[in-house]
Amino acid sequence: MHRYSNVILALVLVIVPVVAQRSPAPQTVSPAPTQTPTPTPTPPPPRVKADAYREAAGRIIGAALTDDTAYRRLAYLTDRIGNRLSGSESLERAVEWAVAEMKRDRLDRVRAEKVLVPHWVRGEESLEMLEPAALRMPMLGLGNSVGTPPEGVTAEAVVVRSFDELDALGERVRGKIVVYNAPFTTYGATVQYRGGGPSRAARYGAVAALVRSVTPVSLQSPHTGALRYAEDQPRIPAAALTVEGAETLQRMQGRGERIRLRLKMEAKFLPDAESANVVAELRGKEKPDEIVLVGGHLDSWDVGAGAHDDGGGCIVAWEAVRLLKELGLRPRRTIRVVLFTNEENGLRGGNGYFEAHRKEVADHVLAIESDSGVYRPTGFGLDDKAPAEARSDVREIATLLRGLRADRIDADGGGADIGPLVREGVLGMSLNVDGTHYFDIHHTHADTMDKVDPQELAHCVAALAVMAYVVADMGPRLK
Repeated sequence: MHRYSNVILALVLVIVPVVAQRSPAPQTVSPAPTQTPTPTPTPPPPRVKADAYREAAGRIIGAALTDDTAYRRLAYLTDRIGNRLSGSESLERAVEWAVAEMKRDRLDRVRAEKVLVPHWVRGEESLEMLEPAALRMPMLGLGNSVGTPPEGVTAEAVVVRSFDELDALGERVRGKIVVYNAPFTTYGATVQYRGGGPSRAARYGAVAALVRSVTPVSLQSPHTGALRYAEDQPRIPAAALTVEGAETLQRMQGRGERIRLRLKMEAKFLPDAESANVVAELRGKEKPDEIVLVGGHLDSWDVGAGAHDDGGGCIVAWEAVRLLKELGLRPRRTIRVVLFTNEENGLRGGNGYFEAHRKEVADHVLAIESDSGVYRPTGFGLDDKAPAEARSDVREIATLLRGLRADRIDADGGGADIGPLVREGVLGMSLNVDGTHYFDIHHTHADTMDKVDPQELAHCVAALAVMAYVVADMGPRLK
């Protein structure tokens, strides 16, 4: 399709209301309730009118869908700079590159705000089965894990499906390698085995822990991620193994076979390293001290290229601001883009931003985090503690995104890096996407540029740019 045809299409998507609706399904008549239900409170009317922004939203969407800057920049970040673990040279190259490019975009007040970050190094690592068969097993050490002695840790393995099974075994796991084979349900529920499993096993005397990768899909692909050692327990080495590997060990144990494994990890911490949050702005024309923050995290794990997690989120936030400047759409308030450092294994960037801007926290109107991948956007998550008035305003703004099918407002807003701001009362939002396949590649070697769809990336830019612009420009401040 011709460039200008795409712009016209985008305008039509925004200006023409969605009128086609599915016929309601037949309803089964239920007996009348014995008690009168509590009426649902009527939401307050929105203080912003979508119609006032329909033409601007059409321009934003049209520009986002016909400009390939976001895709080209993400490709450069992933192909030429690569993965970006905190403390690495590649992360610092990414910081320098982003600052230089933002200055080339002529954004306002571009700077790198220094932050000290942990410097964990993976080193060489391996996992071998010695009994009942000889087999080298795919694995990835968990972030922040301690290493093993040079000769490794060799011990009998015991497989458990849950913490309850571990607790039932208790001291019987002493001197053994605990293998958590917890099937994926949701990320929040399953990731607890990665985060807290090693210390839970150490409580009973285990010498190492292996965690089934936190994913619903596996092609012998281990998924790394950070663990959190408990201060009152010994620190034991820990790694992720594949779904296939965990199930193999489960079957062997089920047959009563003795399993012996050898885990080798050179993992260690070096002294903290200097890094930075990258910050730039589109200064507001009337209320420049009031801030709408958009951002993602520039660091990634040391495997793959961090395309979806979270290079794409950074590029989307950055491109949203660049497009607004390119279109001459300068809102009343300032839109600030922040590329946070060290989200993956320390949250030093989010905490560092909060400390550096503590005096202006109250001036933050809204903080939007993009850290769920850059698949097709479905809308936004808004903090479930948000006032009803703010929810009405945001829902009204979201109607401008119906043509993109990105107009849902869910009650799950927030994010790790904006967490310190949200805990101090700043309204938090997240860019929500269709994450059906996000955890297939999350924290793996497969998080690479070929997994990014250019059109879905462009839709993410359009959705975030429209939301940020209207919130920053609307007359009354979002509460």
